[in-house]
Amino acid sequence: MPQIFHRSANTLSRATIFGAVFVIAALSWAALEVQRSPYVTYAGVRKPQPVPFSHQHHVSGLGIDCRYCHTSVETSSFAGIPPTKTCMNCHSQIWIDSPTLAPVRQSFNTNASIRWTKVYDLPDYVYFNHSIHVKKGVGCETCHGRIDTQALTYQQPSLQMRWCLDCHRNPEKYLRPRDQITTMGYEPKEPQAELGARLVKEYQVQKLETCWTCHR
Repeated sequence: MPQIFHRSANTLSRATIFGAVFVIAALSWAALEVQRSPYVTYAGVRKPQPVPFSHQHHVSGLGIDCRYCHTSVETSSFAGIPPTKTCMNCHSQIWIDSPTLAPVRQSFNTNASIRWTKVYDLPDYVYFNHSIHVKKGVGCETCHGRIDTQALTYQQPSLQMRWCLDCHRNPEKYLRPRDQITTMGYEPKEPQAELGARLVKEYQVQKLETCWTCHR
């Protein structure tokens, strides 16, 4: 029986198969990189705000404790956005004519909340309780990074599930004493492995990895 296809067809078919595998692998890698990029996660992206609030100035410069503004951070599932009157405790005395703070004064005078753009915005299907993390020894810096160096606030981590799971699976790597929760640039006085292992027992920290822990 005469040969129907030329011998080069074998080479072409092999090249096509291997090429398809390579293309699929390349596309999968590209999709994964895009999914982890700031374009999707918004990590490191400074979102526009009605008032350019600087944590660097207020925390590092003035030494204001996180809990002065975020009053519910230790007792509520939300850290809380400070009411305008908290801002006016100081700004009724200083920078009273600053154009930058005009929205703050207007909010205070009209009793209408400032429409801040949420920076750490978790999906609706994710349950997160701020107070329980604080009680278990997770510092502000662990999730928010060096917020005291941010002239404009941005999301430090990716907030993707694998980032959360890293801490849930290895909490001893991240825990600190409760009285150091708001300390920026915290350095443990003993090896973190030893401190973390002790705090896991002392604070009764569980390694929660089940789906329903966060997806309720």
